[in-house]
Amino acid sequence: MTIDRLGPIDPVSKFNKTSKAGKVAPKAKTDAVNVSDEAQKMSEIYKATEEVRVSPDIRMDRVEEVKLKLQDPNYIDDTVLESVADGIMKSFGL
Repeated sequence: MTIDRLGPIDPVSKFNKTSKAGKVAPKAKTDAVNVSDEAQKMSEIYKATEEVRVSPDIRMDRVEEVKLKLQDPNYIDDTVLESVADGIMKSFGL
């Protein structure tokens, strides 16, 4: 009685088989931007200066408010006059 092998002559050959290599799918390229803290602060400063530059020098709503107050005779009294005089003296360094 003889026993024949059922398969290839070399039993290790089935482990050495390689399959065909497929194409490697390219990775999706993603763009990213990192902004430093210093650049963010400078951006905020730039925005603030632009808002100041664009805004009007004279606030007409405040001017109208003062005009209305000055038309009222009860508004101007000694305390208001002293306050204004003190403010003028401080602005001139007196």
